[in-house]
Amino acid sequence: MPLSRRALLLSALAAPALARPARAFGFADRPIRYICPFPPGATNDNVSRVMARALGARLGLQVIVENRAGAGGAVGTRLVAEAKPDGHTLLNASAGNLTIAPHLSAVGYDPLRDLAPIASAGEAYSLIAVNPSLPVTSLEELIAYGRRNAGVLNYASAGIGAAGHLRGALLADEGGFEAVHVPFPGSAPAVNSVVAGDCHMIIDPIAAPHVRAGRLRPLATLGNGRWPDFPEVPNANEQRVALGWPGAGWFGLFAPGGTPPEVIAVLNAAFNASLADPAVADALRRFGLQPEPITPDELGRRVAADHAAVGATLRRLRIS
Repeated sequence: MPLSRRALLLSALAAPALARPARAFGFADRPIRYICPFPPGATNDNVSRVMARALGARLGLQVIVENRAGAGGAVGTRLVAEAKPDGHTLLNASAGNLTIAPHLSAVGYDPLRDLAPIASAGEAYSLIAVNPSLPVTSLEELIAYGRRNAGVLNYASAGIGAAGHLRGALLADEGGFEAVHVPFPGSAPAVNSVVAGDCHMIIDPIAAPHVRAGRLRPLATLGNGRWPDFPEVPNANEQRVALGWPGAGWFGLFAPGGTPPEVIAVLNAAFNASLADPAVADALRRFGLQPEPITPDELGRRVAADHAAVGATLRRLRIS
């Protein structure tokens, strides 16, 4: 498609609602599969549903969220990596299933080669939260407790290779205590285990509603400064923790490798225009994201940098 025509059509995507423009870019008149590689109720799932609705309205196509969970997000990610590169199968990726999981198991895809970056929903805050029965109210007290009670502490995560897995290992390493990793098939059952008292701790944005309800006690936030929804909770960096941890949490949209550049450009424009919608941005902020419109190249560079940094950290921690 000539660049002049593409530029004209891309500018039209800035409109709040469009009448089936996607067909003009070679999209078929059929639904787009929006793959969430984690179970319903996970933060990834919540973000997927917000952005699927927004994209559908802008593209004039039905965008259907499919949950394809398993292996720390690798099952759904592999499905997209192997799909036809026509823009009709998309992945709502988390940092974990592109920068952590591929280092830990044979996931069946190369995140830097087999997936095409499109857009970012933004960096994500996270909460380090514990069951209220644990006698700690700060990271300093948690670290001291872990040192006094060798091998007692455990932490739940959304699975092997999830961001919460690596962050729990990093916290234990930095604090000089042992903590047992307890993986679950998604962040929803993981946080429920901490609420029930079966596990002690979780590092995940999904802890937010439980903290608001008093079911979990927050010790710190991770992200760029304090989480605006929890201004009273100090950032881990304020407590001199997590200063050198690799890779921020983020959520991004990806297509199969080999997807035509003009299709990527259309999806990027529609996604970024959606982020400018106050209703969409507010919904993402409720899930702990800071909406961030970026280019496909910028997202690709972020994935590559995080992938390398996380790999080096996993080798240092001897996590395999």
